[in-house]
Amino acid sequence: MPLFAIVVRPSPGIRRFYQRLLVNWGAMVAFLYKHGLVILIALLVFTADQFSKLGIEFYLPMYSSWPEEGFFRFTHVANTGSAFGLFGGNNMPLTIASIIGIVVLVLFYRAQGTPGVWVQTSLGLMFAGAFGNLADRIRLGHVTDFIDVGPWYIFNLADASIVTGIIIFGAVLLLTRPAPRPTLVTTSTPGDEEYAD
Repeated sequence: MPLFAIVVRPSPGIRRFYQRLLVNWGAMVAFLYKHGLVILIALLVFTADQFSKLGIEFYLPMYSSWPEEGFFRFTHVANTGSAFGLFGGNNMPLTIASIIGIVVLVLFYRAQGTPGVWVQTSLGLMFAGAFGNLADRIRLGHVTDFIDVGPWYIFNLADASIVTGIIIFGAVLLLTRPAPRPTLVTTSTPGDEEYAD
C-alpha cells in the first residue's frame, strides 16, 4: 500500500486509538474544569507545607528558635498530638483519625455536585492540611510544628490551612442564602367556585 494511502486513510486501529484519545482528553478537561481549583489549591498548599517543614528540620535544631526572642519566631518542635499541640502522645490514633477525616472530606466533596468557588477553596485548603500532617505522621511519627506567634500554640502551614478552610466553609454556610423553594401556583376555572346559599 502506498505511503500516501496510509496517511490519507488511517487503519481502523489508528482511528479507534484517536477516538479513544479524544474521549479521554474530553473527560480529562471536564474533570479539571470541575475539580481543578480544589486540586490546584491542595497541591500548592501541600507542597508549601512540606517544603517549609523540610527546611525547618534541616536548618533548625529541635526545640531551638530563630530568632531566640520576639513575638514571631520559628521554633522547631515535634508534635505527637493534633493541631496546635492538643492530645499529645497519640500519634497512631490521630493518624487513623486523619485518614478517616480525609475519607469523610472526599465523600462530602463527591456529594456536592458542582460546588462554588469558595466551597472548592475551603475544601482544597482542608485537603492540603489533612494530607500535610498525615504525611508527617507516616514519615516521622510526629508532626513538625514551627510557627511560633506570641503565647499561642506552635503550629504549621497545614494547621493554618485546615483552620482557614473551616472558617471559609463556615462563612459560606452562614452568608449564602438557600435557593428559594418553588411555589405551587393553582389556577381556577370558571364554574369551579362554590357558592353559599
